[in-house]
Amino acid sequence: MVGSEAGHPGTGGRRPGHVQYGGRHAEEPAVKRTALRVRTPGPLKFVAVLAASLLTTLAALALDKLPPRDAWSPQQVAVLASMRLKEAGSQPADPSNAYEQKTEAVALGRALFNDTRLSRDGQVACASCHAADQQFQDGRPRGQGIGTGQRRTMPVMGAAHSPFLFWDGRKDSLWSQALGPLEDAQEHGGNRVRFVKLLQSHYSTQYQVVFGPLPPLGKLPDDASPAGSEAERAVWAAMAPASRDGVNRVFANMGKAIAAFERTLSYGESRFDRYAQATVEADGRGQEVLSSQEVRGLRLFLTKGQCVTCHNGPLLSDHAFHNTGVPPLDRTRPDRGRAEGVKKLLQDEFNCLGRYSDARPEQCGELQFVAGNDPAQLAAFRTPSLRNVEARAPYMHAGQFATLEQVLQHYAASPRAVLGHSELAQAGERHAERQAIRLSASEIRDVAAFLGTLTGPVIQAK
Repeated sequence: MVGSEAGHPGTGGRRPGHVQYGGRHAEEPAVKRTALRVRTPGPLKFVAVLAASLLTTLAALALDKLPPRDAWSPQQVAVLASMRLKEAGSQPADPSNAYEQKTEAVALGRALFNDTRLSRDGQVACASCHAADQQFQDGRPRGQGIGTGQRRTMPVMGAAHSPFLFWDGRKDSLWSQALGPLEDAQEHGGNRVRFVKLLQSHYSTQYQVVFGPLPPLGKLPDDASPAGSEAERAVWAAMAPASRDGVNRVFANMGKAIAAFERTLSYGESRFDRYAQATVEADGRGQEVLSSQEVRGLRLFLTKGQCVTCHNGPLLSDHAFHNTGVPPLDRTRPDRGRAEGVKKLLQDEFNCLGRYSDARPEQCGELQFVAGNDPAQLAAFRTPSLRNVEARAPYMHAGQFATLEQVLQHYAASPRAVLGHSELAQAGERHAERQAIRLSASEIRDVAAFLGTLTGPVIQAK
């Protein structure tokens, strides 16, 4: 739903031996009314009976662990359980990067991530757009490096959980993702030969501790790359094949070191996680964590808002690609999104099946079975995580909306897509899998309030 930058809802979540939603714990004893009996005649006996009845009612209410405001169906409790951050587990291992667990690789990657020399003008580092004090993004509608990029900067926390990276999914690993911006004309604006020479001069010892000896590179030109300017491409083509392969190997390893550092960045638990845990345990503490408005927003998120259709799992993302009719910045040249991204992915020399990957072919299932000609991918963009989304305005793939309320208004309006076909139900249309989203102004405010409960700390592992 909301763009700024897993898994589907689970089916478990209730503790065995507990009655859910207003029922008392099955393992707790029933209230003993006999303890309240008194021996009194006439009217006093009637008063005593009333008192006993009142105390019994109060005791039953005390045992009720979920007040009516927080009553959920068993299916909804299961969904809430699946959305807890702890369900994400640790960052999944990437078989294409054999070095991501090495402490020395993390240290090298951190240094490279913050080095502005890895840019054409010496002013742009990865950290320039992925700033630690801004959720590892930049708060701009579109990324700003050497020039202005086409899309919004996505944060890197938890990115290892996604099989495809960038808004269009043109990369399939953290390390290959790290390489793209380095040679992008609007981002770092450099080229791989210059970066490899920089590493030789300033990071040779650190590199060799992680990856072993540098390959024979021969005498390298100052600037060359198959992805650079026309002049750089010509120089690259004139290089000896062994030199080109050696440069590619070192360049790929630079990406693997950066990925090792990025894997140390993750989301911390939010108020929503504490609420979900309290709900699963049915201990009644949830009402102390979220306000009535926030709970109303959560209920809408799971029901008529249909947000959970795409924003599910512990990172609140299905990691898939959807066309939701978000207006392009330029209607005469709309962004083709995943349709172009998948072409770039399949042609990428640094993908999971490429020669610089450490994975075996059978470990690259996501890439091998990617849909290459699906018309639904036209103008489709990756579902971003909603973790910490309130702190990441503006929203969508090119910062089209300034506030969460504007995003929700877009979904409620459900405009037709300028390019491709929107998955959102249009007025009068009947979709097999979803209905039109109908949210009032007050309901939009409620959902936006709930989204604010997803904010938690950013965790950097030591």
